[in-house]
Amino acid sequence: MTKQEFVGQVAQKSGLSQREAAKAVDAFIDSITDVLKQGDSLSFTGFGKFSTAQRAAREGVNPRNPGQKVQIPAARVPKFSAGSALKSAVKGG
Repeated sequence: MTKQEFVGQVAQKSGLSQREAAKAVDAFIDSITDVLKQGDSLSFTGFGKFSTAQRAAREGVNPRNPGQKVQIPAARVPKFSAGSALKSAVKGG
């Protein structure tokens, strides 16, 4: 599913116009991004938790030249943990 298809589904389920639904989806994504940039986490009970994790520096391999080792720097990365209600909904089909 693309973002545009998702916006269409949000518009249909909420009764909003396509334009209003697109603004709502963009605002939702921007808000989550802002919270994660600040280093905070965001929880939706039953749905899941958005947070950040620190990934340590490590040594990797250049895929174009497997004999060459490459240093990958440490980074803060986004993380999502699914909640129990979401897990059971997906599991049940």
